Amino acid sequence: MPNRKITIEDIAQQANVSISTVSRVLRKSSGVAADKREAVLQAVSELDYRPNVFAQSLASGQSMTIGVITQNFGSPVYDGILQGILLGLEGTDYSSLFADGRWDKTIEQNALQAFVDRRVDGLIFVGGQLSESIMVEVGHKTPLILVARTIGSLAENCIHFDNFQAAYDLTRYLLDMGHRNIAHITAKMHYQETVSDVSQRYAGYAQALTDAGIPVDPQLVVEGNLMQQSGSLAVEMLLMAKRPFSAIFAANDQMAFGARLALYRRGIRVPDDISLVGFDDEIMAAFSIPPLTTVRQPSVEMGQAAAAAILDLIDGKPVANQIFRSKIIVRESVARLR
Repeated sequence: MPNRKITIEDIAQQANVSISTVSRVLRKSSGVAADKREAVLQAVSELDYRPNVFAQSLASGQSMTIGVITQNFGSPVYDGILQGILLGLEGTDYSSLFADGRWDKTIEQNALQAFVDRRVDGLIFVGGQLSESIMVEVGHKTPLILVARTIGSLAENCIHFDNFQAAYDLTRYLLDMGHRNIAHITAKMHYQETVSDVSQRYAGYAQALTDAGIPVDPQLVVEGNLMQQSGSLAVEMLLMAKRPFSAIFAANDQMAFGARLALYRRGIRVPDDISLVGFDDEIMAAFSIPPLTTVRQPSVEMGQAAAAAILDLIDGKPVANQIFRSKIIVRESVARLR
């Protein structure tokens, strides 16, 4: 029957059972004799039957889909989380739908509405810029998990990375290497208001300096936009300020790559003249010149945890706030201050 859609009536005829028996087998209901169940499953295989997912969702009230909204397809960190979500949903009855918010609240809101209109059974936000009030409203209607973002009123629904401690430890590493004048390339306030990980990294940097008895110097803190070009511009701004520094902590690897280029163009050697660290451990960090010391996030593991958590929420099980820890990847971009 290659030219038409296979129906349960065809399966019933092939298996020589009633339509109701086929329906019970497909719903995985009990009370079907083993021989009849085997005959139905064999007919399903022989006829290459594919169920009508839309019809099933109308009947069951479930779409069997999870909507995932990220902020940047192509970001190594976010893509690692998405990979983890896919791995976490493998072997389940749920499929995932993905949308890219592209750091734009309007696009993100439209993606959210599209998923709500499709009646997804759960939502996973990776990062995100929508306000806390919107997130709370969504969470009251649809099972919701937030990854790489923390919202106090939805704390139990958050799976995140301890950016504060990671930045503290990274700054402490530079201090232990003898550096005292440590510049920091952070993000503009527009990003800090919505990307809590960036503000937490700044807070960790500032606290490590404070604990070492070193006041935070505003001249050594420059705002970028998380992209490579802003890292280059930040270095130029630091050099023009003529405030001496021996190390740079960039809030992500992208800005660290840009900073490295600007230092190279100025004839400033890394790490001989200036030590440099980044954050995220992107693939190219190990292949930059010199290889970049940075912080590795357990992105895939966070994605797997998010998949497990959303399935628990859908099943009515409680979930708990999960905080993942960092690992400093020491490479060759830092030297002890002479």
